[in-house]
Amino acid sequence: MTDEPPGAPTPHAPPPPGTVAVYRGATLFDGAGSPPRPGTTIVTDGGTIRAVGRDAAMTGGLPADAEVFDLDGRFVIPGLIDTHQHLATPPDRAVAEAALRRQVYGGVTAVRDMADDLRQVGDLARATLVGEIPGPDIRYAALMAGPGFFDDPRTHQVSRGAVPGEVPWMQAITSRTDLRLAVAVARGTHAAAIKIYADLDETLVAAVTAEAHRQNLAVWAHATVFPATPGQVVAAGVDSVSHVTLLAHEGAAAGTLTSYKDKPPVDRARFAAGDDPRLAELFALMRRRGTVLDATAGMWASAELAGDTPESAERARADSALAAAVTAQAHRAGVAISTGTDYETPAADPFPALHEELAFLVRHCGIPPEDVLRSATLTGARAAGTEATMGSVEAGKLACFAVLEEDPLRDIGNLRSVTLTVKRGHRFDRAEFEEGR
Repeated sequence: MTDEPPGAPTPHAPPPPGTVAVYRGATLFDGAGSPPRPGTTIVTDGGTIRAVGRDAAMTGGLPADAEVFDLDGRFVIPGLIDTHQHLATPPDRAVAEAALRRQVYGGVTAVRDMADDLRQVGDLARATLVGEIPGPDIRYAALMAGPGFFDDPRTHQVSRGAVPGEVPWMQAITSRTDLRLAVAVARGTHAAAIKIYADLDETLVAAVTAEAHRQNLAVWAHATVFPATPGQVVAAGVDSVSHVTLLAHEGAAAGTLTSYKDKPPVDRARFAAGDDPRLAELFALMRRRGTVLDATAGMWASAELAGDTPESAERARADSALAAAVTAQAHRAGVAISTGTDYETPAADPFPALHEELAFLVRHCGIPPEDVLRSATLTGARAAGTEATMGSVEAGKLACFAVLEEDPLRDIGNLRSVTLTVKRGHRFDRAEFEEGR
């Protein structure tokens, strides 16, 4: 019908198929395991990558109207992925849109939202996908937890107008719950995953995981669910676990993990050397099962979480040291680590929190920059369930990559030299962001 209204403008939409762009002279870190390749050309067609190859081999077969960009040796990396964001707790559309804008202009082309008010998150995901607003792609989870969790104030923030624990995006689960119906209801939010949060035992964690997988949803869990231990959560078959400091509860004495509100103290000194045998067994299990660790390692070092008292600052310092030691041990054990944040930098900061997380992994955990970049790209795509289309610069994948002035393998801080983000073929020039601040 020709008289239908067009809807909202989509100035940030992917270009239509047949719109060819050529990026020549890149030094490419493709995220797929190859060393950096100088003299590389990337050809995009609409929102996808058509071809990647040596400059000299990519001169023919291109349409006459293809737009050509000479990168003059600049560094190209896959679009970064933040695997732990909260965009709507509490919902604030203006704040969320500002964060998403800063992320995409800072090289971030996808995020995992780890359970919020999905009424708003679902619309943000739609708006960034079709190009109404600038921002990364958003994959999000619906939350499940035991009934005792739902007096948490955050659950009321994200369920306004309804009852926490009784909405499709945030459900209270017991042994009497019809899990087939509960998961189906969660799927109706268009969630990509179930997030298992708190106050569920190992039997329920395993049952939720099995039913979610049967209905083709991923399962993203807290590393300790209370009373379910990290080992029990991993053994249940979840796809990823979040918050590396929660893994320290694998060493808890039997019977001490009772509820999310009553976490026992952690003997941080026990893990300082990065060689705890209980964790070694857990990491071996995670490696065998392919469980991704969404570490959120740098969050305790952030200004956002340091608190405003000497006691809170000391607690954050101790948790930061614990996160660094356990993350380093996980990396040495061969565990797949993704890069989540669980916070955002202040609005005046020109770059998103993901830049801080990557720097923490290199500078405090001792992980080589090339491994950290893979964590932030291909492993992040795996954690989000999008490895087939994201996470590396390869023909057939989405045209999502960032252009940097300086080499991030020499200094991870060079991620801040980003001059251009390409997301689904649409160009986000960093200069536009700076002009709009």
